[in-house]
Amino acid sequence: MPTIYGDTLDAAGRCTHYHSEKDVIANKCATCNKYWACYECHAAATGHSFGAMDLKSLAVLCGACGHEMTFADYTGNTNSCPQCEQVFNPGCSLHRHIYFQVSD
Repeated sequence: MPTIYGDTLDAAGRCTHYHSEKDVIANKCATCNKYWACYECHAAATGHSFGAMDLKSLAVLCGACGHEMTFADYTGNTNSCPQCEQVFNPGCSLHRHIYFQVSD
């Protein structure tokens, strides 16, 4: 499984900012090409803004099983991992403008 960077609390990528049972998504920064537990962890550890990924790139990592997903894979799967069925935090959609090049 790719490394999840940030102030992580466990191997699934839960961090000091987001750490519920459902907070197991890591997002890739287009600038540094690393998976981060959250944008706040990224801001604390780097000197650059979080680079939003294009919608067709593998940019989301399930911290439960290591499955990498595109935006469509992530958003089109009833809020769970298409590989292991781990349920994701529905509140993550509030930050998609940070992680992805979306126009809504």
